[in-house]
Amino acid sequence: MTKKILCATDGTSHSQHAVELAATLASTLAVPLVICTVNVGRGGARGPLIFSLEESEVKRILDSAAAVAKAANVKTVEEVSLKAREAASAIVHYAEENGCDHIITGTGDKHGVSRLVLGSVAADVASRAHCTVTVAR
Repeated sequence: MTKKILCATDGTSHSQHAVELAATLASTLAVPLVICTVNVGRGGARGPLIFSLEESEVKRILDSAAAVAKAANVKTVEEVSLKAREAASAIVHYAEENGCDHIITGTGDKHGVSRLVLGSVAADVASRAHCTVTVAR
């Protein structure tokens, strides 16, 4: 039985499907919803660690997703900004450490060579997670 849902979003149209599904499910089950985004850091070995998003963009992504959840009548909505070098491991680690037993994430249109080169956060989350993972399309 689902007791707490974690929805990972990056603010793209693909992740919007995940936010909407997570909000509907959390409302229907009357469980808390944690919305997170991962600000991925690059560099750092000999130079500064540079994050891919400005803090204002992180806030916009989280606030937008939280508004969807509140409109769906989710009673408890938490917004979490994670900073990490690798998004999937940050999402799974947060879920494990914070009692989330269902992760919902979106996926893009990666096919062929771009999938092999870029990988997929959703696939990595699904393969590493300790709990149920729903990939929304």
